[in-house]
Amino acid sequence: MNFEGILAQFAAGALALALAPLLVGWVNQCRAWLQNRSAPPLLQPFRTLHKLFWKESIIAHGATPMYRVSPYVVFSCMLLASMIIPTLSTNLPLAPAADAIALVGLFALARLFISLAAMDIGTAFGTMGARREMLIGFLAEPAFLMVLFTASLISHSTSLATIVASLSQRELTILPSLAFAGIAFTMVSLAENARIPVDNPATHLELTMIHEALVLEYSGRHLALLEWAAALKLFAYSCAGIALFFPWGIARANDHAALLWALPVLLAKLAAGGFALAVIETILAKMRIFRVPEFLATAFLLGVLALLVHLLLGA
Repeated sequence: MNFEGILAQFAAGALALALAPLLVGWVNQCRAWLQNRSAPPLLQPFRTLHKLFWKESIIAHGATPMYRVSPYVVFSCMLLASMIIPTLSTNLPLAPAADAIALVGLFALARLFISLAAMDIGTAFGTMGARREMLIGFLAEPAFLMVLFTASLISHSTSLATIVASLSQRELTILPSLAFAGIAFTMVSLAENARIPVDNPATHLELTMIHEALVLEYSGRHLALLEWAAALKLFAYSCAGIALFFPWGIARANDHAALLWALPVLLAKLAAGGFALAVIETILAKMRIFRVPEFLATAFLLGVLALLVHLLLGA
């Protein structure tokens, strides 16, 4: 483990902490512009986090240590997931552990803790949100695995760093398997990040909310950690999509010249992805909760189709 690798790993963590709220602010701005509304400031998520960190945390009566520990566990899982995904360089000490299955496991662990914490206090909203969150996770994780397995078959490795290094060296061609996998990944990322058409992150209607029902009883620093974790999750999925489908610009190990261009390229890709997300949320309406299983089942079928196209046609 060299010094450059350690420095790159800490830089990836610091970059995730800084860019995740900025990405949320950029998406909110783009959505407001597209809807002909006054856009909030780009740094508004940082102001919200600062306000929440300075507020007192109110703990529900009868809450167990699970309720208090869950925000820290969820935040740690999202930060670690953001650090094992190659963003600027593939020269990461955590690369041997940056397995595709390990990434899905981190998301699942965070979902487990936040769902248990929501049910811990015994409110109707928390239990309802936990059940809906576990339903979405149960349907989204297999689809996400199919997408990752398609990329791993193309690169002959389940290591994210190896996948990025292999796909970035290929010629610029549109593979049918990656095209199907890209559509499936987009559908999964919308569901996992509580975005329209699956969920509306700005709503508090009891019949529609999923993510908000999980964090409804949190306040102060606990709520700040959960909101920051949600931003990190969006950042992690965005970077995973970039690494799998647009890996060009990510520097390989010991490539110092490419590392200088890696940050501007990453910012440009995140800006384009954030604008595309705002467009999707503007042109689509939120679907009924009973239609979500059909939506995610379609994503799973597209992931399986991508896998079969690669196995049968090699494309």
